Amino acid sequence: MSDVNRTIRWGVLATGGIAATFTEALATVPGTEVVAVGSRSLDSAKAFAGRYGIPRAYGSWAELAADDGVDVVYVATPHSAHREAAGLCLEAGRAVLCEKAFTLNSREAHELVGLARERGLFLMEAMWTYCNPLVRHLVALVADGIIGDIRTVSADFGFAGDFAPTHRMRDPGQGGGALLDLGVYPVSFAQLLLGEPDSVDAWAHLTPERVDDTTGVLLGWNSGALATLTCTFAADTGAPAAISGTRGRIELPEGFFNPGKFVVHRQGETPHTVEFADVTDDGLIRGTMRYEAIEVNRCLREGLTQSPLVPLEGSLSVMRTLDAIRGRIGVRYPGVD
Repeated sequence: MSDVNRTIRWGVLATGGIAATFTEALATVPGTEVVAVGSRSLDSAKAFAGRYGIPRAYGSWAELAADDGVDVVYVATPHSAHREAAGLCLEAGRAVLCEKAFTLNSREAHELVGLARERGLFLMEAMWTYCNPLVRHLVALVADGIIGDIRTVSADFGFAGDFAPTHRMRDPGQGGGALLDLGVYPVSFAQLLLGEPDSVDAWAHLTPERVDDTTGVLLGWNSGALATLTCTFAADTGAPAAISGTRGRIELPEGFFNPGKFVVHRQGETPHTVEFADVTDDGLIRGTMRYEAIEVNRCLREGLTQSPLVPLEGSLSVMRTLDAIRGRIGVRYPGVD
């Protein structure tokens, strides 16, 4: 039964930077309360709760999951803990919004989706790109044929990170490497436009710990479309993207994963820029997290078990592609693969 006036009560699992940013975003969403936070450290949970005026703080994930006053839990751990944390919440009867990459591999993703479907609970990957109003408009324009049939997609996400060998980004045991933290965005962008690829190839430069610091991906579709995608934590790339079709192209000059504008070039016409200023009203990241939360709230109020904007099959498809890429570049996660 739909209840458009229902207040959605959120719990936040983990207390790091991304959890803080999302909690700040939730404060801008009407009909929303953050009622609980859980961490493996009670002191950390209490400090986070005090910072944001959250009434209940727990020193374990299980206690947060067992809180019947929580409608949905935002899982903000590193992706190496997503399967455990999200699974714990689903088993306790909580709906879940789980950060990206959804899990470490497709097997874990299938386990979470199976558990959510078995329990009849809402589950969604926190792929904010898919909830960005400008991206949604771009997808609609492409579907309407504004640039004809897609022939190429390019997307790149990189920043210069001087990570110590002990940092999680260089630790295969924690799902380290550029691919899951950064590469998930260009892969998800390409598959949003073209679906799951028919061919996957890749090359990477690996760190001494055997995780990728830079990866290049070539995806192919039987339609004739292809995508060239890159990710790196060794250089700041500006994160541009472009889509070319038989009648024109669309360019996203920077930050394609959370854009504020794109430029449409159609054959024989003057290029025009499409902007959506509201994306940056609360800060670029926090603003799009707001739309992500709005989508979760809408789904819960309507009794949906998945979002039509971020469908579970799409998340599973992306995880299969990421698995295939890792197989090509030789990155393995101990105890998981």
